[in-house]
Amino acid sequence: MTAQPPASLFIDGRPVEGEGAALPVRYPYTGAEIARLHEASAAQVAAACRAAAAAQPAWAALAPAERGRVLARAAAIIRDRNADLSRLETLDTGKPIQETLVADWESGAAALDFFGGLAAGVTGQMIPLGRDWAYTRREPLGVCAGIGAWNYPSQIACWKAAPALVMGNAMVFKPSEETPLGALKLAEILIEAGLPAGVFNVVQGRAEVGAALISDRHVAKVSLTGSVPTGRRVYAAAAEGMRHVTMELGGKSPLIVFDDASLEDAVGAAMLANFYSSGQICSNGTRVFVQDGIRDRFLARLAERVRQVKIGDPLDPETQHGPIVSPAQADRIRAMIAAGQAEGARLLCGGPGAGAFVPPTVFVDATDAMSIARDEIFGPVMTTLVFHDEDEVVTRANATGFGLAAGVFTQDLTRAHRVVARLEAGTCWINAYNLTPVEMPFGGVKMSGIGRENGAAAIEHYSQIKSVYVGMGGVDAPY
Repeated sequence: MTAQPPASLFIDGRPVEGEGAALPVRYPYTGAEIARLHEASAAQVAAACRAAAAAQPAWAALAPAERGRVLARAAAIIRDRNADLSRLETLDTGKPIQETLVADWESGAAALDFFGGLAAGVTGQMIPLGRDWAYTRREPLGVCAGIGAWNYPSQIACWKAAPALVMGNAMVFKPSEETPLGALKLAEILIEAGLPAGVFNVVQGRAEVGAALISDRHVAKVSLTGSVPTGRRVYAAAAEGMRHVTMELGGKSPLIVFDDASLEDAVGAAMLANFYSSGQICSNGTRVFVQDGIRDRFLARLAERVRQVKIGDPLDPETQHGPIVSPAQADRIRAMIAAGQAEGARLLCGGPGAGAFVPPTVFVDATDAMSIARDEIFGPVMTTLVFHDEDEVVTRANATGFGLAAGVFTQDLTRAHRVVARLEAGTCWINAYNLTPVEMPFGGVKMSGIGRENGAAAIEHYSQIKSVYVGMGGVDAPY
């Protein structure tokens, strides 16, 4: 499978070359250019939206089970080609092949399967009213705009496309300009699976292309995965047209380790919550609160295990930690590490690294007021903080504008459920972290977003309810 696609865009069922500025695609490990794409022009964004609007009514008119079968066939194709697709994902993102083989396209296929199977079971409601009655219909929104992030490009494309398409919507998807390749493969696979031309389209580009897509008159819904600053801008633009929105944004999530926790499990989860995908995951538990009774043992074992992480070539199946997606992102992470040191935090392990790599990094002796404990870093940087009791840690965990995720490790399940109920986060884990099965809704509260992806809850965000009152007798009018 070559990294260079047939064309940069996918509009109305076929590859189309972009008319805008060049988008070089670089392999993060070497910096080598592996493909060259071009942005969509304003006219091409408009053409993609028109194609989606034209194709959507016929797609929505199909029986839901028939739409579901298309998604199921696409999932089967993805699984059949997972090895090649995962290699492409590694070239596009720099993530280790041992991750992309199990966590990227496979997760996308799971979403297509789940929503494909859910299709026939989405029904309305009959409401008895005595002589009269009413019923509801769950109907598509129309054209949905999807805007993806660079950390899980193909998974995100599937997560947004699956509920949108199964409910009878069409979609125009803009992947991140950093990782543009996977969405084009998804478009090809969906057509091969039987999706009508125009129902799923892909445009490429930077912020200007996204702005043109959001403001197109055909777009009824915007679904974004990105940072809080980007979310603010997109949300405001969508509001101009009273468009539906789903915002899956950033976080600075707490992972709370009580002193009765299983040490090995808690350390392993903290590493997963900070170093998987080189730390480039929005839900990461980057504030690790460790109770004072277990602190020393936790940090000692954490340092031992971090030293064993294998850093290197992402295409090597043994590599556990790959490069940062771009030099600019690596520089931002290094600046945050330097700020943490300048503010008085101490490095237990790791540091700024060099070139494409930032090693797994752990800060100790940090305080809640430090930038490394307040600001999203989006890299492999863990900040550990010490706490004494439950009320204290809940208060400190909630003292942030973010609210995407949280985790609790303890053998006392009564305490676990009690703490989770008090945490201001949309997605929580007990004695686990960062597991996001498609059956479970995913999303945040506060500045971390609005709406939910995955689970049956996602259907609510890609459809609307129409209420119908049925009069069974004469009209009693006072006129």
